[in-house]
Parts: sequence; C-alpha cells; structure tokens
Amino acid sequence: MAQSNHYDAIVIGGGPAGLTAGIYLSRARVKTLVLSEGTVGGQMVLTHEIANYPGVESINGYMLGNIMKNQAQRFGCDIKSNIGIERMELNGEQKQVLLSNGAIYSADALVLTPGGRSRTLGVPGEEDYKGKGISYCATCDGDFFTGKEIVVVGGGNSALEEAVSLTKYATKVTIVHQFDHFQAFEHAVEEARANPRINFVMESKVTAFYGGENLEAVDITDLKSGKVERFKTDGVFVFIGYVPNTEFLKGKLNLNKWGEIVVSSDMETSLPGVFAAGDAIAKRYRQVTTAVGDGTVAALAASNYIHQMKMKKKAPLENVLA
Repeated sequence: MAQSNHYDAIVIGGGPAGLTAGIYLSRARVKTLVLSEGTVGGQMVLTHEIANYPGVESINGYMLGNIMKNQAQRFGCDIKSNIGIERMELNGEQKQVLLSNGAIYSADALVLTPGGRSRTLGVPGEEDYKGKGISYCATCDGDFFTGKEIVVVGGGNSALEEAVSLTKYATKVTIVHQFDHFQAFEHAVEEARANPRINFVMESKVTAFYGGENLEAVDITDLKSGKVERFKTDGVFVFIGYVPNTEFLKGKLNLNKWGEIVVSSDMETSLPGVFAAGDAIAKRYRQVTTAVGDGTVAALAASNYIHQMKMKKKAPLENVLA
C-alpha cells in the first residue's frame, strides 16, 4: 500500500459533523482525510436558510457548508467528495477504505459521520417541491410559514409535537394520519387535540403534491372510501420517521433496532479506533448544532486515541534505549 494513502484519521461523511471533525483533527496536526459520497455539506446544503446557528444571524445552508469545508482545508485537511465507497475494514489497528475507483486508504482511526435522511412519502410531486413548500424539519423551516396554513403528515410523537410547535407560526395546521389512532404518547395527543389551530384528518394519506413554482395543494386520499380530495395548502411538513445512512455498517459494529450507531459519551463505537458522530448515531435531537458538537467530541476522542497508539508503538524502542 502506497504510503501517501495512509492517514492518521479518515472521516466518512462530509456533513456538519464530518467537516467539524476534519477541522478539529487537522488543527491538532492530525493528518486527516474526509471522504464524502455526496456533495460536501450533507443535508445542510439543501436548507435555504439557517437562522438558528449560534453567532450567525442567518445564512444559506450551502454557504455554511462551504465555509466549513474551506476552514478544514486551510488547516490541512484533505477532502474528496462525490466518491463511491466499495468496502471498509474496521477491525485491526489500521482501518481500510476501498473506493469504487480502486483507490485504497488506511488510517489509525476512523470517524463515521454518514448522516441520515428523513423518511419520505414517495408520492408524485414530492421530489419537485422539496424546499419549495415541503419540509422535514419544523425547527429549520417553521418561521417561513408564519400566517399561513399548513399540513403535517404523521401520527407519532414527532408529528404531534412538531404540529403543536408549528402553531406558533401557522394560522392553521391540518394533521393527516393513515390510522384511526395515534402512535404518540397520550400527553402529546392531548396537547395536540387541545390546540384550537390544529385539525385532524384520520385514516387518510397525502398521495400527491401540486403547484407552480412553489407548492399549492395536495391530494388527500381517504383510505376507507378511496375518495380523493384536492386540498389547498401553503406547505407540508412530513414526520413519518428518520432513516440513518448505516446500511453499509450492518454486521460490522453495534447498531440499535433503528439502525443508529450506538456510541459512548466520547462518541466511541463498539470497535476500538472507530468513532461516530452526527445524525447517524443514537440520539434524540438532530440539528446542525448537535452534529457540530458530536463532531467536536469525536475528533477530540479520536485524536487522543491516535496519540495513545503512537506512544505505544514508541514504547518498545524507548525501553531498549533505556
């Protein structure tokens, strides 16, 4: 293996968690490579405006991602985007990553930040109106719907809690749920039902999205009768679950029943020298700021691990000289 392909640390994923890990590792003079299968910035680049990032009044998601990328590179971090990862070897002292183009990289430590994605409805028009009326994050986009009427899809805790939260902005929230009952905790159901701005359409599904430049209406299909209603709305928030991008890790390290990476408080996984951060780990809240925090902790822990490994390798020689 070519020496130039060996790094102290490799970060898998180029979202806010991965870029933060790259910044902290590189600034600590840890030779670091960030590998991103998509565009650097992750889901953050799809956000039109980030208005709750501390110290920044308002910024475009793509711009914030680009700032993080440039900062990491200024500290010496190597970044490769839009690459394909063929295989990874996570066991042993040296971790290996094989790319689809045949390139092989190794490292003493690995930081996994593959991120995740909101579960989508998969119906006509959804791809067309993502970011143009369709959102998967109330905290990110709720303010854009001030004084408007919106639809919330889902029946779990997230859907009902976010629906209540969205009434701070929207004049009317219509919850569309496929069953005749909710899967949320009773207190969440009671709070939603007690809110005068929330209406309910049960045993129904949103089956299509329509509009011009932005979303204007949805089709709501009654699952009992099959009747389809064209429902006018200014926006739709979809809360039907979250999918971590961890399919490639199954059988390699500990994942919980939702496919999330199980980590310690130091972002250590079940494998020595392998750390994880961001939206793919087992946690409750997923924001740019929480991803950045995770990436910081993972980088500091990985840096400490690398330092300890190097000291162990030096120990035998030092003993001989003594």
